[in-house]
Amino acid sequence: MTAAIDPAAGGLDTSPGWSDDGKNTMATQLAQRVREAIISGQLEAGSKINLSRVRETFDVSLSPLREALARLIADGLVEFEDNRGYRVPPLLLGDLEEITRLREEFEVLALRQAIAVADRDWESSVMQTLHRLNRTPREAGQPELLEQWEARHREFHLTLIGGCRMPILLGFCRVLLNLNDRYRRAFLRTTAGDRNVSVEHSEIAQGAVARDAAFACERLRDHIHRTGTNLRAHLADKIAP
Repeated sequence: MTAAIDPAAGGLDTSPGWSDDGKNTMATQLAQRVREAIISGQLEAGSKINLSRVRETFDVSLSPLREALARLIADGLVEFEDNRGYRVPPLLLGDLEEITRLREEFEVLALRQAIAVADRDWESSVMQTLHRLNRTPREAGQPELLEQWEARHREFHLTLIGGCRMPILLGFCRVLLNLNDRYRRAFLRTTAGDRNVSVEHSEIAQGAVARDAAFACERLRDHIHRTGTNLRAHLADKIAP
């Protein structure tokens, strides 16, 4: 199956304005757009990525596209096989279980370290991102609202662990969050969820800024574990083992 990229049908973001300011190069921006298309399911799991179609859609040369895809390969969001080209990895229950276990360990480790070493500005940032998240509605039938909630949700989780001062660990956590979000977005496209996630987020944040590492880390671990359990239950008959 070749993934369709049709701007008129809600495909990849094709807004103009490529720039090269040293931080957001063409390849960086392209990687961000393709990453979002994969996580959101616009580029379907297991589908082939048609390079000619992507180049035409974004009016880019092959060089930045290959660079963007190389970055996504490193993040586990794109696979490359000789004689078969690029494709979006399939969704697998075994991968979901491993991603969940690794998130439980790595994010809890990062949060524990952040509580120990982060400054007061981190506390303010955590509460600000929590407020923005809780003020954003999440509606399965309204893609624009869901996209806004997803952005706020990612911002909250990364801010929560961002004070750990361990950049390598944070890199691993970002990769795992991207991988996990593919499964969560498949779930949220058809349901708004089955538990009060805002309460869980609030408990984690409040424990963190109170510097109660035991409470906050336990709540974060439970939060990640419950998410993984719910995703597996929802996707068990829809994706491969």
